[in-house]
This record gives sequence, structure tokens and C-alpha cells, in this order.
Amino acid sequence: MTEVRAKRLQLEEFTASVMRALGLPLEDAATVAALMVDADMQGSDGHGVIRLAPYAKRILAGGINLNPDIKVIQERTAMALVDGDNGMGHLVMKKATELAIHKARTAGIAWVGSRLSNHAGPASLYARMALQHDMIGLYFAVGNANHLPPWGGLDMLLSTNPIAAAIPTLNEAPVVLDMATTVAAYGKVKAKAQRGEMMPEGWMIDRQGKPLLDPTKSEEGFLLPIGGYKGYGLSLIVGILAGTLNGAAMGSQVIDFNKDFSTTTNTGQAIAIMDPSAFGDITEFKQNIDTLVRELRSSERMPGVDRIWLPGEQSHEKRLSNEAQGILLAPSLMKQLNDLAAQLNIKPLTVQIQT
Repeated sequence: MTEVRAKRLQLEEFTASVMRALGLPLEDAATVAALMVDADMQGSDGHGVIRLAPYAKRILAGGINLNPDIKVIQERTAMALVDGDNGMGHLVMKKATELAIHKARTAGIAWVGSRLSNHAGPASLYARMALQHDMIGLYFAVGNANHLPPWGGLDMLLSTNPIAAAIPTLNEAPVVLDMATTVAAYGKVKAKAQRGEMMPEGWMIDRQGKPLLDPTKSEEGFLLPIGGYKGYGLSLIVGILAGTLNGAAMGSQVIDFNKDFSTTTNTGQAIAIMDPSAFGDITEFKQNIDTLVRELRSSERMPGVDRIWLPGEQSHEKRLSNEAQGILLAPSLMKQLNDLAAQLNIKPLTVQIQT
């Protein structure tokens, strides 16, 4: 089977049909599908429809509440704590982000945490929601499996614990940082394994400290933190803010959703929204960001460097490319998706565009 490209609408309709077949209400299925495919649109293929089969496995095992009562359980003017009632993480974080945006309109800044949530896709999905309102978004989360030991240790008590930030611009592509606190997110390891590719040196090491390059043997080692001990410290702080502060899982409490499909994960996340208009004129702010972006991009380059990239520029170009050409799907992923369709007795994903 050759690689194929699927139009966004094709993939979204298929994903929604899977979610409906699994028991999600119509509107919730559409919401989850749109966010999952949006991950693929921006090139976050480790967090898009590649997660559909694992989500289905968890839902079928009873590990996710299909009709959650997602509600605010603590609240002040510029903060709230959302209880996700073990619902799909995409639903929990969409509600949390919308609430934070609403609060930031009045308070200038708002922080909303969540507990009893689940995996919600790439961090930037929620930070980017602020851009539609000319606001700044910051997102933090506890990863859904521990793949990182404390610095110098062997017990995996920390996760990739991602951070995202989205800054609005006037004419340039928005500045969007989306990063794990490890050198690579574990979703990228999964994507490499599914495509039959090896990992670059520096992503993982084995328990003897030697480079681990085969993603199918990832269980034999652990991810490396960014910046050595600094990344370990950053992962810890993000986990405290997104997990411990919210009464969500952290450390040994984290459930490995790659192995345990029925236990409630109690995933913790947090979204912070800032309204730049509270600090001054919004147009002037966006113009200043444009100026800074151009200054950085046009600065002197090292030999052999063709272009200086800003955070988010490559995912922005990927989004434009995928809009025009469709989303590239590996043969193994196509098979996985259509095996799932057969299991659920729904129409398979039909794709007309081939590479």
C-alpha cells in the first residue's frame, strides 16, 4: 500500500463516525474529531488520528466516561478549577480554555486548571485558541505515561509534561511554541515506530546510558530531558502546576495509558490566558511582535543555515500545505484506521488523493 493523503473533511468525518460508534454524543464526537484532525493539520502527527485506535481501546475498556459532567468546582475572578469527570481530554480542555478566555476579558489574565481529564492532543491546540481573540495562550500538562526519571535516577517518575505558548501577530504567522520537556515527545517515538523509522541519537537512552535508536524497543529505556538537569527541573515544575496543584495525578500516581486502558488517569492540565489589550493598544503590540519576528528572521546566519525559523512558522506552513494537498497518512496508519472501522462496523476511510 502506498502513502495517501486525506482531505481534512474526509478525515474529520471519519474520526467523528468512529467516536459516534464508540458512544460519544453527536456534538462531542464532532468536537473531538475536529481537534484531533487539527493536530494532524499542523504536523503534530504523534497526537492526531494516530491516537484514534488507542482512544477506542480505552473507551471500549470502560476507561473513559462518555457522558461526563464537566464542571467548575473552584472559582475566583481570574481562576477556576475544572473537574473533567473522566471525560475525553479534548472536551475538558476546550471548556477550560473557553472559560479562561472569558475570564481574561474582564480580569486581563486568567488561569484555569483541570483534573480528572484525559489525554487531549498536542499542547498548542489550546494555547492557539487564544489567537482568535487577540490573546496570549499558555498551556501546561502532565503527560499520560512516565518516560523520564529524576536527573541521575532510573525510576521513571516524570513525563514529557508539555508546554505551549501562542502569541498573536498582525501580518506574520503567530508565534507558537509547542514543546515537551523531553528532547522528543513520546508520541513522536510512536510515530517513528509505526512508520518503521529509527530514532535519532539523543532522543532516548537505555538503562546503561547508551543511545537507544529503535523505537520498537522504547520500553528498554527512557526519554532524555531537554537541557539535561534543567529539563528535568522544568518537567517537575510543569507537573506540579498542571497536576499536583489541581489534585491530579503526578509522579507514581500517573497511569500509563499505553498499558492500562481501564483505570481512570486523573490527567491534569492548565491553561493561562492573557489579554494584551490590558497592557496597552493591541494593534501596537501585534505590530511590535511582527517587528521582532522580522528582526530575528533577518539576523545574520551561521554558515550553511538557509533560514532562521521562529517557533510556529513550520507548523503554520505545514497547515497551509495540508489544506492544499491533504494530510499524509502512512500505510500502517491507514490499515489501523480501517481495521478499527471494520471492528466498529462503520464505513472505512476512503481516500482519493495518492502520492
